[in-house]
Amino acid sequence: MYRIVYKKALNPTVTEMRVLAPYVARAAEPGQFIILRVDREGERIPLTVAGYDRDEGWVRIIYQKVGATTMKLDSLREGDFIEDFAGPLGVPTNLAGLSDVCIVGGGVGCAIALPIAKKLHEMGARVTSVIGFRTKELVILEDEFSACSDNLTVMTDDGSYGREGNVCLPLGEMFAEGRKFDKVIAIGPLVMMKFVVAATKPTGIPCDVSMNPIMIDGTGMCGGCRLTLNVDGKRVTKFACVDGPDFDGYEVDFDEAMMRGNMYSAFERHAYERECNLLKDKTDNEGDM
Repeated sequence: MYRIVYKKALNPTVTEMRVLAPYVARAAEPGQFIILRVDREGERIPLTVAGYDRDEGWVRIIYQKVGATTMKLDSLREGDFIEDFAGPLGVPTNLAGLSDVCIVGGGVGCAIALPIAKKLHEMGARVTSVIGFRTKELVILEDEFSACSDNLTVMTDDGSYGREGNVCLPLGEMFAEGRKFDKVIAIGPLVMMKFVVAATKPTGIPCDVSMNPIMIDGTGMCGGCRLTLNVDGKRVTKFACVDGPDFDGYEVDFDEAMMRGNMYSAFERHAYERECNLLKDKTDNEGDM
């Protein structure tokens, strides 16, 4: 079992945890993920490695409370234990030879983008970061992005913080000014990544995206995380858990990925509401003791 050594709410819906997992911490790299089970009856869920300390042996995860399992996970406290914490899984983000990169993060996807930005900064690369959120209260990790970025732009959809608009606005402005990058790396909601890819494509700058489809075993055997890529005019099937999670954004069939991602939304909502009620009943019963 794996002990939670740190827990902090980053905003009303997003939480950071540090989990003592020395073997995972020893091997983890930016872009990889773990699969955890909260308890023996729990489902497996993938969460990106949002940071690690090889000396202290902990791995940082940042998650959004959107489903039954993340609600159950969030009910745990510092000192509690997680049943399973397997990893690191997936292919690390390939940063070799990059010296000038634009990192685009959206929402909780910024937790995936941050370790990549940090690694690039440590390599001596020039890092331009654009991070976007719906509103001010949902902004996360701004100080950490600022520390590892040569230039940082924060966007909010409603203009309550930073600049008003989506992440494609400053990206388009930089391209219009003739700004060149070795690569653009976009991580966030599928629709955001789709439009970042579309905005980047006319420039010819390579654009990678991090895909997080439905995933069960993390070894490629279940097939749940399959994606369709358009490679040299042919449709090719890949699996995010073993072939990714990073892919060439110009090749990803985003429309299919979004359709598959919404297949179980009604089921997930039902499970979320059921878990909320179970946790509420547990809290009420503890209060009566």
